[in-house]
Amino acid sequence: MRAVKVQDKSTINTFHKVPDVIYANDDNYIAHIRQDIDKIFDPEKNKLYKEGGVAERWVFYNDSGDLVGRVAAFVNPRTAHENEQPTGGMGFFESIDDQDMANFILDTAKDYLTKQGMEAMDGPVNFGERNQFWGCLTKNFTDPNSYGMNYNPPYYPKLLENYGFQNYFEQYLYERDALLEPQPIFIRKYKQLTDHFKLELRNVKGLSTERMAKDFRQVYNDGWGGFEGFKEMTESAALKIIKSMEPVIDPHIIVFAYHEGRPVGFYVNIPELNEIFCHVNGNLNWWGKLVFLYHKWRGTPKTLVGIIFGVVKEWQGRGVEGAMIKFMGDYIQGAKKPPYTRTVLQWIGDFNPKMLKVCENLGGSRYREMKTYRYLFDRSKEFKRHPIFV
Repeated sequence: MRAVKVQDKSTINTFHKVPDVIYANDDNYIAHIRQDIDKIFDPEKNKLYKEGGVAERWVFYNDSGDLVGRVAAFVNPRTAHENEQPTGGMGFFESIDDQDMANFILDTAKDYLTKQGMEAMDGPVNFGERNQFWGCLTKNFTDPNSYGMNYNPPYYPKLLENYGFQNYFEQYLYERDALLEPQPIFIRKYKQLTDHFKLELRNVKGLSTERMAKDFRQVYNDGWGGFEGFKEMTESAALKIIKSMEPVIDPHIIVFAYHEGRPVGFYVNIPELNEIFCHVNGNLNWWGKLVFLYHKWRGTPKTLVGIIFGVVKEWQGRGVEGAMIKFMGDYIQGAKKPPYTRTVLQWIGDFNPKMLKVCENLGGSRYREMKTYRYLFDRSKEFKRHPIFV
């Protein structure tokens, strides 16, 4: 067994070739866009490097010289020291179905993180935000993966758990018929909120990028502030998020709720990009961009993906989420030819029971499950799961 560090153009290309080996016979797998991965490991594009973050990648060969795996290990300076023990990350893990090889791959990540002063590693996770490349698929290996969401063979949980990883938290994904009316209780709450409490709902058509970023940031900070590990979103971070979404935004499916001019909720959706990216073979080069623009113009995606809900604290539990879904549903169902027929809600952690209940009350069905694992280097140390949001 041999590990080769990723450090030049040739080894970067090899890093991207590993999935071709693992998923050669898997028709459901849709390759991640290599440019999305490259920028994560580019110190000029990922500001975690400038804040003190470090990362390393490897590709792996068996004794016969065959390419059989890859992994990345990293220290996120924003989160590494928020736990009882310094905790690094392991991600972009791929391996053949061989426990000895998987152990060798994971030991490589562990040894690197140990040298960085870490005492645990979470995985598979991203060297960045949780909205992409996060978690290990544990249920439903028959549907194609959504854009930016991890996908893996059914044997990956076994490899990780046999190594010693434990379930830090579970991730649930929900789907819903986009043409389905919300339950009557949500329609009643919608009318109550809009008629009695004068809640205003609107999409972002006509809103400037700066206005969207400002309102998004306000709801995010007011909604999540106070939770353990929360860091307030800055103006520049909010603007960067919205600008990064501009090429794929459909303004009709991003909804904001306002009360007396103040933003109190958002429901951010984008078209399912993998219904386009399945045609570009993981490479958004000049040809891939042309293919992307063609399918975007055609309106190829028929699934919309709910990336994130947000409601400020004083409006939580009052049905704002349902009101925003009904508002968007009115647009979809009112069209002569509905632009979308299915909606998917991106993963929600089992540590967020309020949001899970909202999804279930709205008629969503859990169609996919994932896990984020944690491995404590000191095997005698007590393992603790992710705290529950209350």
